[in-house]
Amino acid sequence: MTFVWALLFVLAVLVFWSLNLLGLPGNWMIAAATVLYAWLTPGPGSGGLRWTAVAVVTGLAILGEILELVACAAGVKRAGGSRRGAALALVGSVAGATAGLFVGVPVPVIGSVVAALLFAGLGALLGAMLGELSAGRSQAASWGVGRAAFWGRLLGTLAKTLIGAVMAGVAITVVVV
Repeated sequence: MTFVWALLFVLAVLVFWSLNLLGLPGNWMIAAATVLYAWLTPGPGSGGLRWTAVAVVTGLAILGEILELVACAAGVKRAGGSRRGAALALVGSVAGATAGLFVGVPVPVIGSVVAALLFAGLGALLGAMLGELSAGRSQAASWGVGRAAFWGRLLGTLAKTLIGAVMAGVAITVVVV
């Protein structure tokens, strides 16, 4: 029965990791699953190492969130954008990712992932532009800030997903240890 729980845990971690691409909190789900698995299943006598892995996974989840949020806002700031532009870029990216989930439905799995990523970037672009335009900036300047928000959002999602891959690797060691 232990093998079945281990297999289910590994599958869950991989599914949770893929949720990062959709803008969902996959890294936090990996962290929660790791805590739950380490707590509920007996290890082969290495309890200390299991909880060290849980701490590492949780720390990486925090790092991933910080990088994702900072990348989008930093792109806006680097392009000379305002706080309003940065805030609306974050709001727009979440709304865009959500819309992308539904737009990409006709193409199973891949369509939703690609659409969520693209629409998150587009939402960040539009949000940043709206923030800059409402602050009285020109359309050309707003476009530059919006483009920076778009690329910042995509790079932030990539960074979070890569950190999630490391988290998945560390989490899966909990099964082995």
